[in-house]
Amino acid sequence: MTEMMTAVRLHGAGDLRLDTVPIPEPGAGEVLVKVWRSGICGTDLHIAKGNFPAPNLPLTLGHEFSGVIAATGEDTDPLAQGDNVVVDINIACGRCYFCRRGQKLFCPHVAQLGVHRAGGLAEYVVVPAGNVYVLPESLSLDDAAYVEPLACAIHGQDRIGIRSGDRVLIIGGGPMGLAHIALAKLGGAATVIVSEPDASRRELAGAMGADVLVNPFETPLEEALAELTEGIGPDVVIEAVGSIPTYEAAVAVVRRGGRVLAYGAAPQTATMSLRPFDIYSKELTIVGSYAGTYDTWPRAIALLAEGRFTPSIIVDSIRPLAEAVEAIQGLETDKSTVKVHIQMP
Repeated sequence: MTEMMTAVRLHGAGDLRLDTVPIPEPGAGEVLVKVWRSGICGTDLHIAKGNFPAPNLPLTLGHEFSGVIAATGEDTDPLAQGDNVVVDINIACGRCYFCRRGQKLFCPHVAQLGVHRAGGLAEYVVVPAGNVYVLPESLSLDDAAYVEPLACAIHGQDRIGIRSGDRVLIIGGGPMGLAHIALAKLGGAATVIVSEPDASRRELAGAMGADVLVNPFETPLEEALAELTEGIGPDVVIEAVGSIPTYEAAVAVVRRGGRVLAYGAAPQTATMSLRPFDIYSKELTIVGSYAGTYDTWPRAIALLAEGRFTPSIIVDSIRPLAEAVEAIQGLETDKSTVKVHIQMP
C-alpha cells in the first residue's frame, strides 16, 4: 500500500486545507526529507489569500523548514540517509542569462519550494540534492528552521550595505524586522532605532539589541527621528512591514544621501506616492531585497551554529501540524504571536 502523509495544501484563494496525500518518492538527483519543523511566514498568508502568485494548485505551502534525509535517489552523493539538513528553496535552470550572472532569483524558470512546487508544511518533501545543506552538529533542527528567513535578511543587509557607525532605522518589529536588528548590530551599526506600535514586539526588539524603541502611534516618527538624529535623519532605513504608509515614511525620513531597503512584502497590486524630485534632490539609494540564496545560506547556518543569532527569542509559538491552517489564517488578525513554528509528528 502507498504510504500517506499530512500536508497543508492550498486549493484556491482562501481555500487552505489539511490533506492526506501520498508520501513522494525521490527521483535521480533528489532526496526525500522528513520535515522536523516548518516556520510560518507572512508570505504564506499572502499566498493563501491569493495576493502572491502561486501558479500550481493544489500547492503544499512552507518554505522555512529543517529536517532529516529519509531516502535518497540516484546521483545524490555525498548526501546520506540520516543527515540533518536545510534546503535552499530557490530552484533555477543554471543556464539562462541571470543564472550565469549569479542572479538565479530572476531566472525565468525559477521555482520556489512552497510557492511554485510542494514545500515543507508537510511530513515529507522531495527536494533537489544540489539545494541541500547538511547541518553542523552544533546546530539543532529547532534553530535550523530559521535558516531560510535569516538567509533572506542577510541578502537584504548585503544589498543595503550597512557600515560601521551607521544610524539605522528599522520600521517594523515583526520576525524579519527583529532579524534585521541583530544583523545590523553585527554589521557595525552604531545606533539601531526600531519603530513598532506593538508593546510586546518593542520589548522583543530590545532583546534583539535595538538601542532606541519608538511607538509611532504616540510620537510621530519624523518628530522622534529629528530629536534622535539632530535633525539629520538615519543613514539607513529598512522597511520591514510591507504597507504603503510605512514605505512612504521610509523615503521621507531617511537623511540626504541615505539608503532605503525595500524589504517588506507589499501586496502585488499596491502602489505608493513617490516624488522623483525627492530621490533626485536627496540623492537617495533605494534597493529591493526579495529572497536569500547562494552564500547567504551557509552564512546563516554559520551564525546560528556559532550562537551569534538566537531564533528562540523570536519563535514564541510552537504548534502541531493539525493547527497549521489556523495558524496561517491567524496571521491576519492576531498580533500577539510573533513567529509560529509547526512541529511535525
